[in-house]
Amino acid sequence: MQINSSLTAIDLEPLGLEALPPERNLSKLLRFPLGSKNSALLPLEQVTEVIKVNRVDILPIPEMPNCILGICNWRGEMLWLIDLNHLISYAAPIIATPMAIVVQVNQKAVGLVVERVDDVELHDLEQLQKAVSGLFPRSVLPFVLGILPGDNLVLDVTAIIQSHLWKIHN
Repeated sequence: MQINSSLTAIDLEPLGLEALPPERNLSKLLRFPLGSKNSALLPLEQVTEVIKVNRVDILPIPEMPNCILGICNWRGEMLWLIDLNHLISYAAPIIATPMAIVVQVNQKAVGLVVERVDDVELHDLEQLQKAVSGLFPRSVLPFVLGILPGDNLVLDVTAIIQSHLWKIHN
């Protein structure tokens, strides 16, 4: 039996295969509604967990800013709950069963209360642009890490936790 030598060589060029693009460093971000028409993203690496909060389990604290809903029990510890929409002056409906995005920076945990959590998305944070005034209300800017293409607002967890509210009331 003879093998045809012309069939032993394989040529991939006619397949039109192209090299894969270089791998990008994508980060996981958590998307949730912000206000009644917008949404925002938080870096997932700073999110400890997402919990459902029963309003009856929130202990209001007197003489606190309106954006601070109070405290609740979280893993046997006290967790401050902040109404994120109220903090950044976004009008939003009253939430019947709110969700708290528990974020942590330097061992300090805070629950950011939102209507719901939508999804985890992958984004290239190298494309993050500085937020400029005029695109968003002034009240949002101190808490913005930046903007991703498509007007994706990324919030700065550290700025939220280190807000002037905590310096006054902590």
